[in-house]
Formats: sequence, C-alpha cells, structure tokens
Amino acid sequence: MNLSVKPATLIKRYKRFLADVTLADGNTTTMHVANTGAMTGCAEPEDTIWYSTSGNPKRKYPFSWELTHTKQNHFICVNTIRANQLAEEAILNGTIVELQGFDKLQREVKYGAENSRIDILLSASASQNSSQKKSIKTYIEVKSVTLLDKDQGYFPDAVTTRGQKHLRELMSIVKQGDKAVLLFTVLHTGINHLKVAKHIDKKYADLLVQAIKEGVEVLVYKANISPKCMALAERIDF
Repeated sequence: MNLSVKPATLIKRYKRFLADVTLADGNTTTMHVANTGAMTGCAEPEDTIWYSTSGNPKRKYPFSWELTHTKQNHFICVNTIRANQLAEEAILNGTIVELQGFDKLQREVKYGAENSRIDILLSASASQNSSQKKSIKTYIEVKSVTLLDKDQGYFPDAVTTRGQKHLRELMSIVKQGDKAVLLFTVLHTGINHLKVAKHIDKKYADLLVQAIKEGVEVLVYKANISPKCMALAERIDF
C-alpha cells in the first residue's frame, strides 16, 4: 500500500477521535483519529506523526492521522481502517500463504447470531470429485496490534467486549463446518512477538484459549511500515 502523507508534531490526542498537532509550517490544527482504542504508547506528546489529506470538501477535519514515528525509532500505523486493507492486499498477492485457494473475496459480510460483520469472507467452490455439496468458506476476523510493552507485543490494549463477541461468533462458524481465522495484523515495527493481554482483558484471553481448542485458527502477520508505503510482510510468533 502506497502512502501520501506529511509530517507533523503531536500536541495531544483527545475525545478518542481528535488530535491537535503542529504542522511543518508551525501552524496548529486538529485532525481526525480513526482509532477507538487506548493507543497506549502510540500517542506521546512531541512524537512525529504522519497524516493524509482528504479531498472531500464536506469533511470537518480534512487531515487524518496515519502513522506515529516514536522516539524509539518505531513506526506505528494508528489508522485501524488500514488493517483490513492490508489484510486483503496480503491475501490477494499471496503473502498470507495460509489463506489461498479461494474463488471469491468479500468484505464486511453479515453473519452470526450476535449481529456481526466478518471482515473478510473467502469462498472456494467444492471440487468436482468431492462429495461436498456446499462451497468451502473461510471467515476471517482482522485485528490491529499496536501495544508494545517491554519488547513484548500484546492484544488487546483495552477490555474489548466487541472482540469477545467476535470470538464467540468464530467458534460458532467452526461448529457449523466452515473455517474461522483470527488474523492479527501487527502494525508496530517494534513488535516481534505477540501474546494475548490476559492482564488487560482476562475474559478475552480465556475465550481465545477456548476458541483455539475448538478449531479457530490464529495467524499473526507483521507489517513493514514507512511514510512511503506499508505492507504485511512476515508471519511472527504467537
């Protein structure tokens, strides 16, 4: 994914979706933050941030915070919308080798008993020589990982009832005979290993253990990130 971004200096993030920054010309402005999480370690005052500009004249805040460049020289993608885009790109170009052999890719498909939308749905026609009558489907829930603590990456960075719901939904997919995948996209260049953050959300951690036992597959792919481009590049330990 190619990026068109400019640098600024962070003053503060507030009200979850807003941040004040100092632009390269010295002027200050407010920009949109597409991230509902805690953003722990991703929004320190005086960090260099990189932002994109929308051409939509109806937007109140035309600038969107995309990347943080930390004082430890790490790049972090804080725009969680990019996680699904990067996942789709990596599936289509073959980077995620575990998710190949499909005929159709769909985004944001309604499913489940708890009124959910799956991030990515892959469908593959059953083999002509197979006794299977239905198409083979793979339901993929994509999560963005940005929490780094003492050289260890964690998910989630806050209690996530939504994430707990998604794990229940994925387990139900396995029970009905389809494939369910939890895909963690690591969008922090300082993270090389990932653990579930049991100390932050024990219920999520317990549900994840249960989901794995019931057949939900977990994949963790790390992105290469720079102000010019970013892409999921390698699978890392979980």
